[in-house]
Amino acid sequence: MSGALPRGSAILAHGVGNREDLPLPFPLAVGGAATVLVLSFVALAVLWPQPRIDGAHAGRAVPSSVAALLDSRATRALLALTGTLASAYVLAALLFGKDDANNPVPFVVFVLFWVGLVPVSVLLGPLWRRLNPLRALHGALLVAARLDPRTGVLALPARLGYWPAALGLLAFTWLELVAPGSTTLPVLRVAITLYAGTQLLAALLFGSRWFDHGDAFEVWSGLFGRLSVLGRRTDGRIVVRSPLAGLDALRPAPGLPATVAVMLGTTAYDGASGALWWFGFVQSSSVPVLLQTLGLLAVVAVVALSFAGASALAARVAGADPRLMPGAFAPSLVPIALGYVIAHYWSLLVLEGQNAFIHLSDPLGTGADLLGLGSRAADPTLLAPGLVASVQVAAIVAGHVLGVVLAHDKAVRMFPRRRAVAGQLPLLALMVAYTCGGLFLLFSS
Repeated sequence: MSGALPRGSAILAHGVGNREDLPLPFPLAVGGAATVLVLSFVALAVLWPQPRIDGAHAGRAVPSSVAALLDSRATRALLALTGTLASAYVLAALLFGKDDANNPVPFVVFVLFWVGLVPVSVLLGPLWRRLNPLRALHGALLVAARLDPRTGVLALPARLGYWPAALGLLAFTWLELVAPGSTTLPVLRVAITLYAGTQLLAALLFGSRWFDHGDAFEVWSGLFGRLSVLGRRTDGRIVVRSPLAGLDALRPAPGLPATVAVMLGTTAYDGASGALWWFGFVQSSSVPVLLQTLGLLAVVAVVALSFAGASALAARVAGADPRLMPGAFAPSLVPIALGYVIAHYWSLLVLEGQNAFIHLSDPLGTGADLLGLGSRAADPTLLAPGLVASVQVAAIVAGHVLGVVLAHDKAVRMFPRRRAVAGQLPLLALMVAYTCGGLFLLFSS
């Protein structure tokens, strides 16, 4: 991967590892990963007979002085101002910068924002909610008009749930992975204008609550942020808690399974699209964009339908209502999505994340060095092939193990004891398939 992004194509997002870089032979690595999941399931069945994760009430409250600082109006204003100023800085490069490989906007959009937001959210919680310049702009406009930002012209229909976020995430990944010229400024100007206009219009119609479930990036940050040890209980207290407690407290809602399926499926397609046979097939076609779009939708559909099918089968085995199963177990797929993101985007974030800040030193392409980084070069220390391959395998396996733990705790809470273990078998089989498939796609590209 070079230091400059190719113009007119999606950013390369795969790791630099391959099968030869693995610390174990590839078949043994895949078999070992599947074995770890099965052994984890057996251990949970024996040693975890009762639910232990009480996300709604879990956690130790942080000191009152810390909570007051985190929740203060000054802190919220500072974060909103930071997000707005950073966005304005990038917006200047978008509108007035040169459309060449050194423009920082593609790096910011596809690397720092899309990928970098994930580890930041896992560490600090759903931070984009506080940084989101569109939320800040909407709030400022309505406060200036002496209106309540929380209310809009229309009531937000509960049946919408996460569906807008699912569609938004799918649209963004289509832009990243399929759209021609996705790293060129004209395309990014149109995409960002459409996104900002849609979000502001929806917020004016439905109030600021729209951003909670309707803004794809707030949902992206929010779902991964539930894995943070810093969270908020249902009583409003800021607490330090188990990483799985936040996901356990996530309430089922329309569109949540679809959103998680998009998070998983689009990353899986990113891996599949790097396969030589698919790349050659697409490039030899007269309609490459159509084929890539259909491929992206097909992979997301496979993830969604396989999860729905496994959930329905689990409900049948456990004697539960099948309509409740996808929403109840969708949070267990979030750690798996995190593992996929780490595995697929590790090298992108490490290398191009550094290049993003280097190019941000000269946002307009005038030779300026505003951040003092213009003469620096990206450090490839963390890109040793063996290290990358190990990180990729560990991330995928760890994500699936956490998913198994969360699903087991949910099952023993929902099902009678005798049926809880049997009811998890379809979901376990699905997670084993996801693990093996994810590793195959990752190291076959």
